[in-house]
Amino acid sequence: MEKGIGYARVSTEEQATEGVSLAAQAERIRAYSQLNHLQLIRIVTEEGVSAGKPLSERDGGRGLLRSLRTDGIKHVVALKLDRLFRDAIDCLSVMRDWDRAGIALHLIDQGGQAVNTRSAMGRFFLTVMAGVAEMERNPIGERTRLALHYKRNQGRVYGSEPFGYRRDGENLFIEPKELRAIHLMRELREAGLSYREIAKELRTRGMPTKTGGRWEAMTVKKILDRAEEVLSRA
Repeated sequence: MEKGIGYARVSTEEQATEGVSLAAQAERIRAYSQLNHLQLIRIVTEEGVSAGKPLSERDGGRGLLRSLRTDGIKHVVALKLDRLFRDAIDCLSVMRDWDRAGIALHLIDQGGQAVNTRSAMGRFFLTVMAGVAEMERNPIGERTRLALHYKRNQGRVYGSEPFGYRRDGENLFIEPKELRAIHLMRELREAGLSYREIAKELRTRGMPTKTGGRWEAMTVKKILDRAEEVLSRA
């Protein structure tokens, strides 16, 4: 039984407009792998990651590529082409390297049927579908951006509840305690502290995160990246 690795991804935009589920993708990856006698080593999941980033620039994507190099894995399983690749050129470039390394890509639902690049017909079909996916992706991305822009301007929920807001139905309202935390983060950042040092200071002060978890550098960075938007509504 050959080794396989799964990959599932959702972006913030899809969470807001399409309800794409990581759990649903993972379930189908497991079922497909079992049916095709693949030993699924693990499933890489990425939440809030745009398809606009190449696989090699995503945290999970780097881990997947590293596993292909070091763990003897010869099969990559994903639900659709756009889970893995940003465009047709990106797809075909990566697949050229995978073909040389004897790595097969399995797409569970590409145009209503499964694709396995281990066969010549599968590789041909992937090349055709990569071009079709690129043609379809551009207008979909534009509609998504327009929908999110409208929701932001209306103070409506457009993904998971952002730090600095509280949710009431489909509406977002400023959360004073979290707003104070954002002000503190900005002050510490302007004082020259790194994201890691700010996270440590927040933990020391016992300030809660949105979900009750542990403050990490990446969490602080994400909040500060969109702090101006939150503060402009306060």
